[in-house]
Amino acid sequence: MSQQEKKILVIEDDRFISEVYLAKLSKEGFETILVSNGEDALKKAREESPDLILLDIFMPKIGGMDVLRLLKEKEETRGIPVVMLTNATEKEYIDNAMEMGACDYLVKSNYTPEEIVHKVLEHCN
Repeated sequence: MSQQEKKILVIEDDRFISEVYLAKLSKEGFETILVSNGEDALKKAREESPDLILLDIFMPKIGGMDVLRLLKEKEETRGIPVVMLTNATEKEYIDNAMEMGACDYLVKSNYTPEEIVHKVLEHCN
């Protein structure tokens, strides 16, 4: 499957940040879907079956850690790789996310958008 056929679900409530990621991912040929809260994230994950999810922790309605837990509990979404993309640097968040099944944990301030796209490429191949 080529990148052009890969679908990325971006779950981010900061409009500016999400637009930057969408532009970079689209430029690489990914199909991107954006949602801005945890409730919509769960619905879109079921409807769209993305190849990868970029998930923020601090979001309206349902927080990212609960979204991750719910995704991994459901048979239909359990196998979707989830990369946490957040500003939360606390070890507790990192450990919990990895234990719950996240395939990576990226702190936004430590990576450029280009580096995040490279991480997506790593996890989508």
